[in-house]
Amino acid sequence: MKDLDLLIQLHITQTRQGPGSQQDTLLAAQLANLGANTALKIADIGCGTGAASIDLASNLNCDITSVDFLPEFIQQLKSRANHAGVNHKITPLVADMAELPFENDSFDVIWSEGAVYNIGFETGIRDWKKYLKPYGKLIVSELTWLTDERPDEINEHWNREYPEVATAGEKIRLLEQHGYKLLGYFPLDEASWIEQYYAPLQARYQSIKADYPHRLPAIQRLIDENEQEIALYNKYKQFVSYGVFIAQKVD
Repeated sequence: MKDLDLLIQLHITQTRQGPGSQQDTLLAAQLANLGANTALKIADIGCGTGAASIDLASNLNCDITSVDFLPEFIQQLKSRANHAGVNHKITPLVADMAELPFENDSFDVIWSEGAVYNIGFETGIRDWKKYLKPYGKLIVSELTWLTDERPDEINEHWNREYPEVATAGEKIRLLEQHGYKLLGYFPLDEASWIEQYYAPLQARYQSIKADYPHRLPAIQRLIDENEQEIALYNKYKQFVSYGVFIAQKVD
């Protein structure tokens, strides 16, 4: 088993593969003025095991194409959508977010929680725009500085790990430069990190060790990396979070 496979197994049991919550998803939908009375076509890009897709399908009149490059996550999404009774609203798709098989002007909404970093924020908002119908909505969450100045330790860490990290103002300027207007923005709070993401992940440590006893050194490396990230978040949470950006394509 490769380390990527272990990473998948660490995360596949989790409701979410990154910070966020049902409350955050529904707040973003509200700020985008996505009502239950209007039929919508939505693409959820980088959907993981489907938390946002299922929340949206449960609360909106929509058809969702849920995209992830990991077949294991898509299979889990299918099971969860069936259990939630919304499988008829969700079309699972294994695909690379950099090479999406969509026609132009296909969707009313493009949704992506905590995943656009895989190709970069600017690349994502630029390349995905063509898939939106005129005046379509873009909802994307992205690692965001909360202040202009930060301690060196957290500044150096995230600039090394994700050089596109920037303030909300800088992200909003990129959206405007690429033909969107801002409808709303909010940063994720501490509960969306700790209660919804980190604590459930930590609860998985012992069971994944039991599942793969022959891979304990590799598993421990994953755990150590995760714990280092959690320690950094707890130490510097006033300086960085995920920002949720809600924008509209301008035509």
